[in-house]
Amino acid sequence: MARSVLLQLVRDSIEEVFHAQRTIQPEILLQEHPLLNEKISTTINIYLNRELQGRYSSKDKESSLLNNIIIGAKKAAFEDKNSSVLTTSIYLHCELELRLQTPDGEISEIDSPIIKTTPSP
Repeated sequence: MARSVLLQLVRDSIEEVFHAQRTIQPEILLQEHPLLNEKISTTINIYLNRELQGRYSSKDKESSLLNNIIIGAKKAAFEDKNSSVLTTSIYLHCELELRLQTPDGEISEIDSPIIKTTPSP
């Protein structure tokens, strides 16, 4: 199943930090997906084996959805003081959740881990 544009943006934002380079092109994304310019609050949760590893909720009502996702993903992954350090090997096994606070209510999407661990027998 294909990953949504929003969840891919969460993953790309975290991976920019791991690779220490900017790969996200906001101008192109905004042209292709104008809704990313809407003012929508977000919450990003990172789970490992269903345990919360990182969380960030945007409080900026003036920032675009695009900026809230990019900043929120990086803060959830690397600045949440209640979480353990997110390494590349842990990240690959993490599930990501994106929650959007829209005028019509909350929308939630979850992205499966890139590497799925198989349960021990």
